[in-house]
Amino acid sequence: MQRNLDLRYVVIGAGMSGILASIRLREAGYRHVTLLEKAHTIGGTWRENRYPGLNCDVPAHAYTYSFAPNAEWSSYLAPGPEIQDYFEDVTDRFGLREIAHFGQEVDSCTYADGVWTVTTKAGMTVEADVVITATGVLHHPRMPEIEGLDSFAGTVAHSARWDESTPLDGRRIGVIGSGSTGVQLVSALAGRAARLGHFQRSPQWIMPMPNTPYTEEQREAFRRDPALIDAVRYDPDYQANVLRFTAGIIKPDSEEMHIIETIVHDNLEQSVADPVLRERLRPNYRAACKRLIFSPDYYQVVQQHGVDIVIEGIERIEPQGIRTSDGVLHELDLIILATGFHADRFIRPAVVTGRGGASLDDMWRDHATAYNAISLPDFPNFFFLNGPTGPVGNFSLIDVAER
Repeated sequence: MQRNLDLRYVVIGAGMSGILASIRLREAGYRHVTLLEKAHTIGGTWRENRYPGLNCDVPAHAYTYSFAPNAEWSSYLAPGPEIQDYFEDVTDRFGLREIAHFGQEVDSCTYADGVWTVTTKAGMTVEADVVITATGVLHHPRMPEIEGLDSFAGTVAHSARWDESTPLDGRRIGVIGSGSTGVQLVSALAGRAARLGHFQRSPQWIMPMPNTPYTEEQREAFRRDPALIDAVRYDPDYQANVLRFTAGIIKPDSEEMHIIETIVHDNLEQSVADPVLRERLRPNYRAACKRLIFSPDYYQVVQQHGVDIVIEGIERIEPQGIRTSDGVLHELDLIILATGFHADRFIRPAVVTGRGGASLDDMWRDHATAYNAISLPDFPNFFFLNGPTGPVGNFSLIDVAER
């Protein structure tokens, strides 16, 4: 069947998957591809997140487009700014800025008579035969509902709205949240803060993963021989971890899950010397019930002088700091909210209206869903990348998007 190369495509979102879709569509010969981005540049979550200690927690060479290897990663787990630079470079290399429109947050997508009309809050209107929404999941920060949050006399900052001019050295800092972001922040701030408290609603199982720097000699070898990059990307040990995790979450009593649990239990037992601290760090649920946290040094960091693990619930925030349920006031200068995102919004709050007036908000009233994570009935030629059930914990989302 001959393809209609004059089909009009609109790609919403210039993060990792939107860049990918735009490159692949143009490589396939489609002449009319429009890329809409709400912000001032590309990058998605790597543009939004700039907090101290930010890095990808899958191997850098696995978090890279298969067709655009990068020999310049500084370490096994790439720091966030390098990832943003990588996406900027790929965007320029493939000429995407000529089809990109920045500052164009999509307000609505409406289907009628075989055509999608996409409008933005800035007043732009584009007609399309096909819409690909690549808006991701980590871009609507979730603010915690904690009494007195607005009363704090110091600085409150969400990790996804980080001001890089925020002073850190010698300050009393509280980090709320025990996901990957909270763990990375604590690892980065220990030794800089005068006092550092990690406030955890529930501790996490930590999977050890060394973050070995690449030497200049190794990077030169990567430049000369891309097969060495593929050897990291498709490393049998890394691939075995992927398969092990997949099998483990499907069959919780499997040998694969037993291996995962043994690794994280041993990591806790062997890394934390103080038995009281060890129990404060021990989750009360099985490994893989939540996304595993990968860290090369978290258990070592929290044993340093001046670092506190706080598992008592937060009762309220006062002008001087955080009051926990045991009555203790933790006096602070800076509170960092590592409290995540509204990961179920996807393209929302944009209003999407499909065939016969079908409403995406109504379709997703109970929960976001999609057929094979990419499409919905009554929304013809409207597709998701890393849509509902698409993002999978502890795997490279570039691999998911490419597939």
